[in-house]
Amino acid sequence: MSEAIPSTAADSAAVGVSRIALGVEYRGSRYRGFQRQRAGVPSIQESLEKALSKVAGGAPVTLSCAGRTDALVHASGQVVHFDTHVERTMHSWAMGANLNLPADISVTWAKAMPREFDARFSAMARRYRYVIYNDQIRPAHMAEEVTWNHRPLDIERMRAAARYLVGTHDFSAFRARQCQAKSPIKTVHHLELLEHGRFIVLDIRANAFLHHMVRNFAGVLMTIGAGERPVEWVGEVLESRVRRTGGVTAHPYGLYLVQVEYPAEFDLPQRYLGPHFLSGLPDVMAGR
Repeated sequence: MSEAIPSTAADSAAVGVSRIALGVEYRGSRYRGFQRQRAGVPSIQESLEKALSKVAGGAPVTLSCAGRTDALVHASGQVVHFDTHVERTMHSWAMGANLNLPADISVTWAKAMPREFDARFSAMARRYRYVIYNDQIRPAHMAEEVTWNHRPLDIERMRAAARYLVGTHDFSAFRARQCQAKSPIKTVHHLELLEHGRFIVLDIRANAFLHHMVRNFAGVLMTIGAGERPVEWVGEVLESRVRRTGGVTAHPYGLYLVQVEYPAEFDLPQRYLGPHFLSGLPDVMAGR
């Protein structure tokens, strides 16, 4: 566990405030998303802030996150930060939070950061994995951690279709109506489809994502993989820039935020990519 102090330690000390970054993983099945909700509605943010406040001796803690995941969506590589006047070791922040968190949320590391670090705005890229369980029989295990598809899926057709989505495009046809992003133009750096037993995993890295973008990708690619549309259909959907041309939004259960990338000078701890039950899956970015 890193015990590093900020590069701007003198400045932080002068004002008595430290900025702390945390790595967080969670199973989102019981929550209405990361962001704090109205009273009585469970969120990842509220659970984390309550746990950290206990570590801080009751002082309030307010978090900022790298990605505001939706209801029922999971994470193995979420990054958050908060500012505090309270002095604790990095080990105390991480382990103390875990002692006060429910079993489906864990802090994986803690690190003191310079004041210019921001979990959201310092991020250069984000990476998601969408996990499909492809079998005729509904799985009794991990029912809310994978998306079940009973139709036999042709992964080669899905791979061919995925190539249309790589690069810089206007992804209006793949954004939710309530999406608040200023621009629909995003850059998808890679979109790979991986097989792991009965699992098909969409591994997607982009500079940023629109609301429901990955789930809409998954819905289109599964439709093509099932042979219900030609491979070229994904290009037609993309060019239409109209959401209703893209079919059904896939379920949230199989979606995981697995990595957030930052400039090298921040030197954040790196863990293996999730989710845990796919720990044997290769890192498709290795060597690139």
